[in-house]
Amino acid sequence: MNRHRMFAFCVCVWSSLIAVAEDWPQFRGINASGVTMSKKPLPTEFSLEKNLRWSAKLGDGVGCPIVASGKVITTAMTAERTFSVFAFEAATGKKLWQRDFETGKLPRITPPNSHASSTPASDGKQVYVYCSTLGLIALDAMNGDEKWKRSLPSPSYLMDWGAASSPIVHDGTVFFNQDDDLSPVLFAVDAKSGAMKWTAERPDMLGGYAVPVICEANGQTDVVISGSGFLKGYDPATGTERWSSNSTLRTMMSSPVVRDGIIYLSSQSYGDEKRTLKFALLEWLDTNQDGKLTKAEIPKEFASRFDTSDKDGDGVIADGELDTAFQSAKNQAGGGNTIQAVRGGGRGDVTKTHVLWNIANKSPSNIVSPVVVGEQLFIVKKGGLSSSFDATTGKTHWELNRIRNIGDYYASPVAGDGKIFVTGENGFIVVLEQGPKLKVLATNDVGESCVATPAIADGRLFVRGRETLFCFGEDEK
Repeated sequence: MNRHRMFAFCVCVWSSLIAVAEDWPQFRGINASGVTMSKKPLPTEFSLEKNLRWSAKLGDGVGCPIVASGKVITTAMTAERTFSVFAFEAATGKKLWQRDFETGKLPRITPPNSHASSTPASDGKQVYVYCSTLGLIALDAMNGDEKWKRSLPSPSYLMDWGAASSPIVHDGTVFFNQDDDLSPVLFAVDAKSGAMKWTAERPDMLGGYAVPVICEANGQTDVVISGSGFLKGYDPATGTERWSSNSTLRTMMSSPVVRDGIIYLSSQSYGDEKRTLKFALLEWLDTNQDGKLTKAEIPKEFASRFDTSDKDGDGVIADGELDTAFQSAKNQAGGGNTIQAVRGGGRGDVTKTHVLWNIANKSPSNIVSPVVVGEQLFIVKKGGLSSSFDATTGKTHWELNRIRNIGDYYASPVAGDGKIFVTGENGFIVVLEQGPKLKVLATNDVGESCVATPAIADGRLFVRGRETLFCFGEDEK
């Protein structure tokens, strides 16, 4: 090859490399970290009038957008029984394809949840989506053509929270964790064919929504899931449980974050450490408020669980029976608050050997996942109360300081370009300076309720409102 052809070849290769778009391929991006590695600047101030690159009307939904191979992919309920998957060109907002699925009769659900609640995942070639009545569906990322569909048992929740779990894809396998209140199980499905590789039953779990994360440590790769009472690591090839840490709480809605072989998690579970489901059960299910539960007051699919909990067989669950009702006899985890760091790569019970630090206080949210960026672990909870800790030691930077946006928080914080983006349900997104001191840079109104966590790619912030997908970015110069 002569010098001119070599130069042309190198220019072509270099142009291809710089044209490669950044991916945010699942819930909270790469391995659910919530952090972009791109150095491109992200907007500090944005609104419907400023730094809005494009927007698209979708339909009701709370699943997060993802970005894969230059496409933004998200879901919505576009009709009462129609579940839709959309793909847009990330740079321009041009709709590339839409696929609609008839859901059939939908199960009970509690607001602000939506039947379009699961976040898609993608390996660049295919997109994997979940709907409670449809199961897992694989679509061609280029054109949305259906590649396969895998039916799964519809989840059941004592308090009718509704489905909200999301798949991840790793090394040719789609992992989907369904921790409901009836039959919790971790599924591993072949990404190419949709064939079930294995299932791992989790009978000691209660309803939760933690997304599986991948942890590489001590020469092994584990699928790690945070659930009731336990953080567990599984062999991704077989589903065999390798290790567990008995250090979590009763209800785990938030997802862990992994960095450098360390697993970080935070959670709030209502009640104290000695109480189980008693007060939540009575609040949600005791319709006549007599302090007891009858079979008529619970969802019918839990009839056999009722009989097990009714230890004296008198037809009611009352008094001491309420303290252990509907829970595994082997796992009576209580409530409380926890923020902790656990070293991955263990075997067996690692509670005493791998928990690096564990602090109990009033800081965590029962829903929002933490973000670990730089040396900082940041969390936010209802009321706009934020806290920050040193990721290595757990030392407090600040605790329960307001970010000046009071309201509910369901979306988890995301970070990039030296900033942390904190999305409130009221549609205001607070931008903080990343670091050990609390500094609010801006508060931005997107004009629509936001439950989904934003995605970040190539200097753009993709925000999924209740009905609309927004793309914000600085003016390109």
